Amino acid sequence: MLSIIQAAGWPIWPLILCSILALAFIVERFISLKTSRVLGHKLVDEAIGVSRQAVPPPETVNQLEQHSDMGRVLAAGWRAINSNPRCSPEEMRAAMEAAGRTVTHRLERYLPALATIASAAPLLGLLGTVIGMIEIFGSQAPAGALSGGNPAQLAHGISVALYNTAFGLIVAIPALIFWRYFRARVDGYVLALELAAERFARHLEPLCGGRRAEAKR
Repeated sequence: MLSIIQAAGWPIWPLILCSILALAFIVERFISLKTSRVLGHKLVDEAIGVSRQAVPPPETVNQLEQHSDMGRVLAAGWRAINSNPRCSPEEMRAAMEAAGRTVTHRLERYLPALATIASAAPLLGLLGTVIGMIEIFGSQAPAGALSGGNPAQLAHGISVALYNTAFGLIVAIPALIFWRYFRARVDGYVLALELAAERFARHLEPLCGGRRAEAKR
């Protein structure tokens, strides 16, 4: 492997860096996008059961927020009502939507970088091949290339130059596959978060101070 890297020349080093970054992003996303860390287990039902009569105290809100990403979204509704006793349903929903946007941004972290690597790696490999071909043909004297050139040596030089293209594809194909996989997974999580937040917001509306004040009137 080391001999191939040395033969491919300096253009292969950016590809090696891309491969290391892609592997780091893939491992990090596998850890961060576990279902237990994003959605939890029956978290909405538990939160609704705790707040059937009133919003729980701040300690319980903090525990829910630290539970998972969905917990952060649900806890935003509780916190909005706790911080403002006259909070309207619209203000409560706005707080949950802001928390949802923050969570969505966290779920999508590193995905643009992984997509960039998947797109740039083949181009970097092609650039390395073109540079290698230029060096190979530039080292051949015009007369020697027509009469006294060594075809076997020339073919070997071309095969070495193609190492960069091959390595670029080796980096790009897994990066593209995992980017699409993580992209689909994040989209599924975002949909589940939106549905859960809507259900929880409907549950919290009667507990809002603004709604209770209107009911008394």
